[in-house]
This record gives sequence, structure tokens and C-alpha cells, in this order.
Amino acid sequence: MVGSRMKVPLAYPKIPSSADYTLKRCIAFEKIDGTNFHFCWNANESWHSFGVRRDCYPFTTAGNQEFNQAHPGLGSAGYYFEQVWSAPLDAFLRSKERYANAQVICFFEFFGSGSFAGEHRPSDHKELILFDVQVNDTILPPKEFLSDFSKFPIAKKVYEGKFNGQFVEDVRNGKFDVNEGVVIKGFEKGVYQAAKIKTHAYMERLKAKFGNDWESKWE
Repeated sequence: MVGSRMKVPLAYPKIPSSADYTLKRCIAFEKIDGTNFHFCWNANESWHSFGVRRDCYPFTTAGNQEFNQAHPGLGSAGYYFEQVWSAPLDAFLRSKERYANAQVICFFEFFGSGSFAGEHRPSDHKELILFDVQVNDTILPPKEFLSDFSKFPIAKKVYEGKFNGQFVEDVRNGKFDVNEGVVIKGFEKGVYQAAKIKTHAYMERLKAKFGNDWESKWE
């Protein structure tokens, strides 16, 4: 089989820490501890390609086989998408003019109950949760994402309101019922921003597992 993998610069942008967030308000979504996937769609081809953050494969039998060889342990993501997401999400995108005439990328987190710091237990049942949608070259603002896609399994919204130091500390100290932390998103006066905040409890888990290398898995 001729290799069909394409390297991509970064399918999903790197999310900075909250120190770089400058907007006054935010919507916070649970940050799911898993592996980032993207699935690409247009009305002519339906789901035509997929991959993780730095590669992309045709969404075909051959492409899935090549992906599985390159990414052991992640191969069930394509199968899960085909069985659970492909048809209903395709139908929805075709039903809305703003998506039907666009190039759409749907971003998912692939995870199981024992997933931690991007590692997965082989025996776990794993699933895909939608957390962002890009239309042409623009990621949907959070309120539009919630309005259009909340009928699907999406990342849990845990907060909406002012962004300030107290909110950051509340996340760090476990006020919200999240495992790893949150991703905050805002859209004000045409400016979109996103940032991540992780909990102190997650930090301690990283230190216990990775020792001196824990910071590479942090923010």
C-alpha cells in the first residue's frame, strides 16, 4: 500500500495557559484527558480525512489501516466515529447552510475511563467527545458552538461568567467537578481566545507518574 499520510503543521492550535487570556468573560468547558482527533468534512465528499494533531489520513479502509499501524492503541477511534458520529453529524451539517457550503473540521477528544496524560489502557472502552468545530479557517465562538452542537455529546460546560484570578484559583482548587481542568473560551468584539487551566490534584498525579518530567505534561 502506498503511504497516504499527510503531515500537517498543527491540526488544532496549541492552547496557552490562562496567563495569556486577556478577555473579561469566558465560558469554561471540561478539559478531557485524552488524545486530540480531527475529522474533516465537506458536502461533496462527506468525511474525507482524519488524524491526530500532526498528521492526516484519508477516511477510507486503507487510510484507517495505515493510521492503525502508525498509532497503535488509537485505531478504534475511526471505527467509533464511523459507528456513532458519522451519519448524524453529516446529516446535521448538510441541514445548515453555513456548514453545507463550507469546509468543516470537527475536533474530538478520544478517551476512556483510565486515560491519563495522553496514555490509554488497552482494555478500556473508549469514545469520542466533540469539543470544537472549525468552519473554513475559523473556530466557532463558544456560544455558537453550544447553540448548534449541544444536541450531540460535547465537552461539558462548567462555567460562564467573569474571568479573574478567583476563578482560576477555584479551578485549581477543585471547585468544579472536572478531572484534568478546563478550557476557557471567549469571543469579544471580534476577538476569539482560548486558554487552559488545570487542577492542583492533576498536577500531583503528574508528579507521581512522571517525576521530574511532569512539567512537560502540564500547561
